[in-house]
Amino acid sequence: MKSTMIQLAAPALIGVMALNPAHAQEQATPESSKQEASTTLETIVVSAQKRSEDVQKVPVSVSVVGGEQLEQMHATQLSDYVGYAAGVQMVTAGTPGTGQIAVRGITSLGTNSTVSTYIDETPLGSSTFFAAAVNNVLDLLPYDVESFQIFRGPQGTLWGAGAFGGVAQYVTRKPELDYTSFRAGTDVFSLDGSHQTGYGVRASANLPLIANRLAASISLAKQFTPGYIDNVDTYERDQNDFSQTAARLAVRWEPSDTVAVDLTAIKQKSEADNLGYVSVEPQTLKPVYGTTRNDNYTDEYDNRELEYFSGTVSWDVGFADFVSASSYSQTDYDANTDLTATFGPAIPLFTGGAVPEGRSSFLSHLKLYKTTQEFRLASKPSDTFEWIVGTFYTHENSRNYQLITAQFPDSSSIPGLDPLANAELPSNYKETAVFGSVTWKINERFDLSGGVRQARNEQDFAQIIAGALSPPGTMTGESEEDVTTWSLGARFFATPNTMVYARAATGYQPGGPNAAIPDVPTQVDSSTLTNYELGIKSTLLDRRLTFDLAAFNIEWEDLQIRTTSNGISYLVNGGKARSRGVELSATYLPVAGLRLGVNGAYTDAELTEDVPSIGGLNGDSLPFAPKWSGSVTADYLFPSSGEWSTRVGGGVRYTGERRTAVDHDPSGQPLDDYTALDLNADIANDRWTFRIFIKNLTNEDVFVNAVPQASALGGLTTVRAISLQPRMIGVGVDVKF
Repeated sequence: MKSTMIQLAAPALIGVMALNPAHAQEQATPESSKQEASTTLETIVVSAQKRSEDVQKVPVSVSVVGGEQLEQMHATQLSDYVGYAAGVQMVTAGTPGTGQIAVRGITSLGTNSTVSTYIDETPLGSSTFFAAAVNNVLDLLPYDVESFQIFRGPQGTLWGAGAFGGVAQYVTRKPELDYTSFRAGTDVFSLDGSHQTGYGVRASANLPLIANRLAASISLAKQFTPGYIDNVDTYERDQNDFSQTAARLAVRWEPSDTVAVDLTAIKQKSEADNLGYVSVEPQTLKPVYGTTRNDNYTDEYDNRELEYFSGTVSWDVGFADFVSASSYSQTDYDANTDLTATFGPAIPLFTGGAVPEGRSSFLSHLKLYKTTQEFRLASKPSDTFEWIVGTFYTHENSRNYQLITAQFPDSSSIPGLDPLANAELPSNYKETAVFGSVTWKINERFDLSGGVRQARNEQDFAQIIAGALSPPGTMTGESEEDVTTWSLGARFFATPNTMVYARAATGYQPGGPNAAIPDVPTQVDSSTLTNYELGIKSTLLDRRLTFDLAAFNIEWEDLQIRTTSNGISYLVNGGKARSRGVELSATYLPVAGLRLGVNGAYTDAELTEDVPSIGGLNGDSLPFAPKWSGSVTADYLFPSSGEWSTRVGGGVRYTGERRTAVDHDPSGQPLDDYTALDLNADIANDRWTFRIFIKNLTNEDVFVNAVPQASALGGLTTVRAISLQPRMIGVGVDVKF
C-alpha cells in the first residue's frame, strides 16, 4: 500500500509546493470544484471584535485558515489546524482531542486552559480545575468548517473567562437557502511504521425547505488513523490507533429580511486504543526499547463523546444589530492510564512483602454539562461612534471520578489494597458578566477604542475520597470572585491600505476553591495577564501583497501552579512571568495562480519571580515556548482553459528547542527543534476532486512532548515521550452532485 501511494504521489509533487493557511482562500462556488487563478488577494472577514470586519483593518493579531485549505492539507485534528499559525503551539497529550493550545508562550502551569475555544458564537469546554479544562481540545472535521480563526493575545473584554492567551474559533458552514447540493468523499492513507491502513469517509447535503427562507444541512464523517506504536509487554502492534465519528445538523431560518435564526446540533465520538507514548530515559530521551515501542503493562484508552446544541438569533433592529447566542453541551470522557511505573514497585512495601511488584492504572471518568447564554447589541457602522454592549451567563456542572488500582502481575485485583485511592469530585461553576466597548472615530484616519467587562463567578465542589491509601472522608469548598477585564486601543491609517495600531488588553483564568488538603490554601485567586501590543497591517501592490507585523509584551501575575501532596493534585498562586516577542505574517501573489507565504515568531517567555512549588527560578523559560518558530509556504494553480484545474502545494514548518517544564523543574525534559515538510496536490472539475497529500515527508523522528513518571518510592522511573506523527501518504476523492 505504501509503495503504491508513493508511486502515485511522486510525479504530481515535484518542485516547491506549499499551502498558506495564514489566510483563507476564496471558496469555490457550490456548483463547481474547479478553481480559478486569482490575481488579487481576497478580503477575509473575521469576528475578533464581535462584528464582521476585514481582517486587515482589525487591531488584533489574527490567523485564519479556510475550510477548503483544511481539506487540501488533510487536516483532521487541531494540531493540523494550528501547525502553520505564527506564535501558536499545540501541546499534545498523546492522542487527538487531548492537550492544549499555547499562544505567545503562555502555556498553562496548572489545569485551566489559556485559550478559549468557540464554535461560532458560543464557548465550549470547562473553565475550572475540577473538570480538567487543560486536557481537552476540540477536533472538528473540515466538512463542517468554513474557517478556523485564532485571535492572539488576551481577549477577555469581549470573549470572557478563558480567553487568556487568545481565542480559537471554529466558524461552521451555514445552510444555503437557494440551492440543493450533495457531497461525498473518501480517502485512504498510510503511516510509516504502521501495519494498518487509515481511511476517512464523509458526506453532506444542503436542502432548501422553503425557498429563500428555510434550509437545512447535514453532514456525517468517520475517520480512522492507524497506530504505529508497539507494546513490548503485551506484544500488541499498532496499539495507538484512533477513530472519530461525527454528525452535524444545521438549520437556517430567515423569517424576514431582518431576522436570521441558526440552529446547530453536533454529535462527535472519538476512541483511542492506548496512547502514543514511547518509553525513554529521563533527560537524554533515549528510547528504551526503540523509537516506536513502549512497555505499558495495562491496556490504556482515551474515549470522548460530545453533544453540542446551539441557537443564534440575529436581528437587525434598525439602529443596531441584536444577537442572542445560546448553547448546551455535554462532554463525556473515559480514560485509563498505566501507572505501573509509579505504584508497581511500592506494592511490596504496601503489603509488607507479601505481594511482589505488581501493576497499577489510573481510571478517570468525567461528565461535564455546560449551558451558556449571551445577549449582545452592536451599533451600525458609523463615521463617528461604534459601540457594543452585552451580557453573558454560563453554568457548568461536572462529575469527575478517579480511581487508582492495585493489581497482581497477572492483572487480578489485590484484596485489601485495591483500590489504592478512589475520589469523586462533583463541582458547579456559574459566571455572569456584563461588557461593553466603544470606538471613537476622530477622523477618517484615526480612532480610539476602549472596553470593559465585569464578571462574577461562583464555585462549589465536594471531595469524596476512599481507598487503601486514603482515609475515607468528604470535604467541601466554595468561592466567589469579582473580576474586571479591560482593553484600550488606538488605530491610525497611514494610507487607506496601511494601518498602524496600539493595543493594551487583559484576560484572566478563573480562580476557585482548592482541593481540601491540610496546610493548602482553601481558595486559588484568578490569574491575570496584561498584553501590550504594537502592530502594522498593510495591503500593497494592488492587493497582491498583505503584510502583518506585531510586537508584544505580556505581564502575567498570580500564576496558577499545579502541584501535589501525597498524590493529590491542587493549585497554588505564585510568581510572575512575562512573554515578549514579534510575529510576522505575509502573503504574496507574484503572478496569477501562485501564492507565497511566510509566518514567523520570536518569543521570549520566562519567569520573573522564583516559583518554589515547581523549582522555578527567576529567568527560567516557560514550558513549550520555543524562541523561534515559523513556516514558509507556496501554492500554485496551473493555467487551464479546459474542464480540469490542477493545483500543487505544501509547506515547511519549524519549531525551535523548548522544555516541557520551567528550566529548574527537575521533572522537565528537553525537546529538540525540528523541521517538517508537507505536500499536497489536486485536480478538479465541476464535479470531481482528486487529491494527494503527504505529511512529514522526510519522516522527522522527534519528540514533541515528554511526560515523566515518578515512583511512589521517590525519583523518576521513566519518561513517556510523544513523537511527531510519522510520514503520512494518502489519496482522496470528493464528488458533488
